[in-house]
Amino acid sequence: MLEIEHLVTGYGGVPVLQDVSLTLAAGEIVGLLGANNAGKTTLINSLSGVYAPMSGRILFEGADVTALTPRERVELGIVQVPEGRLVFPDMSVRENLLLGGINRRARPGRARQMEHVLELFPRMKERLSQDAGTLSGGEQQMLAIGRALMAEARILMLDEPSLGLSPLFVQYIFGIIDKLHAEGLTILLVEQNLNLTLRHAQRCYVLERGRVAIEGPADAIKNDPRTRSAYLGL
Repeated sequence: MLEIEHLVTGYGGVPVLQDVSLTLAAGEIVGLLGANNAGKTTLINSLSGVYAPMSGRILFEGADVTALTPRERVELGIVQVPEGRLVFPDMSVRENLLLGGINRRARPGRARQMEHVLELFPRMKERLSQDAGTLSGGEQQMLAIGRALMAEARILMLDEPSLGLSPLFVQYIFGIIDKLHAEGLTILLVEQNLNLTLRHAQRCYVLERGRVAIEGPADAIKNDPRTRSAYLGL
């Protein structure tokens, strides 16, 4: 469904991602792992169109989308839940959700998607008129995921969804991720939490200094001594 071919992305002419290639099949949860500054967020922002690659290609269902804008990628269904959630704090929960479904492909189905999101997150239904900035961190993460689903996401890219959340909220959010996967949604899970990702992803890629150091089934990644090296530098 999604292919990255020899991607190089950087800033000021200095590469951060170096010759990165990966694939994501329809209906998979694929984990993208790595220590801080490994290049995970740079990669997800490259997929979203926030950063233009220096070289390489991004293919979605066989079509080259490397030159598309972020808006055009969202209209295809390539949707990111950013690190830190980035909800609109002075807008209500309802307004945040409706903005998620503003693109041309999603707009006709906003009522249906709203119903789906509120079924997934009953707490959002209770807080529809509440300003997003007054929600807890876990509630904002629910809202950020709901906003992405309102865009009719076909590939949901989650950037550090466990960051800053209590263990209870982390368990709840990953339960939702599993539920979305069971519904057939394709998910790219970008996480620093190694054990958490390995419990939920089917395949994983481990980034180290902007390169893919290890790739394979989650069980193989877990038992590969190079994973420890990539995380701890040992």
